[in-house]
Amino acid sequence: MSNSRRDFIKTTGLVGLGFLGLNQLAANASALGFVESVSDGRYGPLLYNQGDILSLPKGFSAKVISRKGDVMSDGLLTPGAHDGMGVFKWKNDKMIIIRNHELLPGAIASGPFGKNNELLSKIDKNNIYDFGKGDSMCYGGTTTMVYNEKVQKIETEYLSLIGTVRNCAGGITPWKSWITCEEFSFVKGGENRLLEQDHGYNFEIFATDKIGLTQPMPIKPMGRFVHEAVAVHPKKGIVYQTEDAGDSLFYRYLPNKNKDLHKGGKLQCLVINEWASADTRNWPNLQGGKFPEKKAFDVRWVDLDNVEAPDNDLRLRGFKQGAARFSRGEGIWYGKKELFFACTDGGVNKGGQIFKYTPSKYEGRSRESEFPAQLELYIEPNDTTMFQNCDNLTIAPWGDVIICEDKSDARIVGITPEGKTYVIAKNIGYRQSEFAGPVFSPSGRTLFINIQSPGLTLAITGPWTS
Repeated sequence: MSNSRRDFIKTTGLVGLGFLGLNQLAANASALGFVESVSDGRYGPLLYNQGDILSLPKGFSAKVISRKGDVMSDGLLTPGAHDGMGVFKWKNDKMIIIRNHELLPGAIASGPFGKNNELLSKIDKNNIYDFGKGDSMCYGGTTTMVYNEKVQKIETEYLSLIGTVRNCAGGITPWKSWITCEEFSFVKGGENRLLEQDHGYNFEIFATDKIGLTQPMPIKPMGRFVHEAVAVHPKKGIVYQTEDAGDSLFYRYLPNKNKDLHKGGKLQCLVINEWASADTRNWPNLQGGKFPEKKAFDVRWVDLDNVEAPDNDLRLRGFKQGAARFSRGEGIWYGKKELFFACTDGGVNKGGQIFKYTPSKYEGRSRESEFPAQLELYIEPNDTTMFQNCDNLTIAPWGDVIICEDKSDARIVGITPEGKTYVIAKNIGYRQSEFAGPVFSPSGRTLFINIQSPGLTLAITGPWTS
């Protein structure tokens, strides 16, 4: 049997039907369009018609709602390198979408001001976090959109943060703001002595339909490191943070004042009680033993000091204090009573892992050691047909974990509570680009997704499971 035929049967889960049933399925699907791949679960085969950007199950469609270079409501251009997103309920059928742009210093061609920065005069330069002395301006930041779900159209779009570096992912807060995360820890005087600020911080943008830039204020007590994403405890305001490094930690921030992250707080890292300095990565030839799937470990949190870390060494100091080590912590999202986070190249074959963290009933309080929080390696498939290199993720309204793959021919994959996977979409139109920023509308009727290059935001609608 050829590898392609064997993989096809494995993916469909139709071994027991025999080739007659398999051929009949293919014939029926061909009547609707080319069958690009077959999903294991909820929605059936992915179908592709000539000219489509995505292959999707029957009954689903994708619409481009924003693209790099569009003229926005503030007269600026939509920046490129679309990444993480958050969505907030607004008025009637409208919502606020805040989107990251993962841009480096000097990325003028993908910035919002035109090929020669001819539109720069439209903003107050005091609202640029790092102007780079004019020669190495930082173009990372966010855009904000008002989207009308009823007519499937953006009504307002504007630049809401500028001057940061590689805003990769982030997370929503219960008080209707978006925390955007810098994924680079450049220092003042870097980039040929042109940078004017330190980087590696989080910034907060509030959801609003009022056009204008946010005054950029780094939330320094949350730590300076290679930030990726955050998730916020819905009742206690505790912020959990991932770090995109091959030897990263898992962090939490206990703010002194709920809903005001700038008022200071305590930065901590996660330690597994029975396994000090545990290495969860499961890479071949690592010392310390394999980290098992589906086993819940009791954990505790230890304090970190000198959190602005001029030497970019928080993860190294934390590991020496007993913190668990992860490989490239990326997307994170809060579910009903737990949160999930992705490690992009953890696992035996470096294909990715998903972890589940269940907070203590006394999370962040003095009695939490009586009922400790727990960490579990939720899934490590080591099987590329299930998923590969998971990046951003979200939780579907029906409870499944929805992940994006960070690879060529990327897919959007769902994971059920039982650990079964199914494919929602595959990137056909721009095969070399990753998916990013998956998030559902408040109604659950639309899944928003980014294709990072050439810079597209799409709205996927269809018969979603309720």
